[in-house]
Amino acid sequence: MESGAEQITVLTLFLQADPVVKGVMLILAVMSVWSWAIAVDKWLSFGDLDAQARRFEREFWSGRSVDEMDDRGGDRPRDALARVYAAASREFRESRRGGAGGGGGQQVLDRIDRLMQAQVSREMQRASRRLGVLATVGASAPFIGLFGTVWGIMNAFTNIAVQQQTNLAVVAPGIAEALFATAMGLIAAIPAVIFYNKFTGDLDRFGDRLDTFSDEIAARMSRRLSERG
Repeated sequence: MESGAEQITVLTLFLQADPVVKGVMLILAVMSVWSWAIAVDKWLSFGDLDAQARRFEREFWSGRSVDEMDDRGGDRPRDALARVYAAASREFRESRRGGAGGGGGQQVLDRIDRLMQAQVSREMQRASRRLGVLATVGASAPFIGLFGTVWGIMNAFTNIAVQQQTNLAVVAPGIAEALFATAMGLIAAIPAVIFYNKFTGDLDRFGDRLDTFSDEIAARMSRRLSERG
């Protein structure tokens, strides 16, 4: 009996499992590793977004003029708030060059607002990239594991019928293999759901930050246009 107990390990559960259950376990293992890789990447990404946003906001409210901020942003700004500002400042410069052809102040502000909203949408799409994978893993992994469990239990009962024995030594390995598939499904799904909820909250806060910053830019541009008038 002791040798039989020693054989029931994670490795032996996998090696002795039915090919279908093995396939389920491999799929769940890949899903788990994939979701963790995405989670680490998004954790670092959102940290960078927050640090870059705080840095640009400090510069924006440091008393610099619009022209100085334009020089700082350059043609290819590398952070999200700078790209939103660049979209507004390009239209502002074009309206100054166009003079009367650029339309009235309100028309310029409307164009600036539309351009900033379009850029905010692009930034949100960039920040939310691959979050859908976490949602998919969190939603599907338990059911994939459950499928492996049902299949494994079916095999366990089939073995009982073939051997015509119901002692623990015959039943336990098959049931353990089946339940192990469910455990792997939960191991893959639970972190994915936790990380998805966390990053969704981070994304919402980042979107609010971009919207607030867009309003601040619009107010600053409006003040500049009023000074020109």
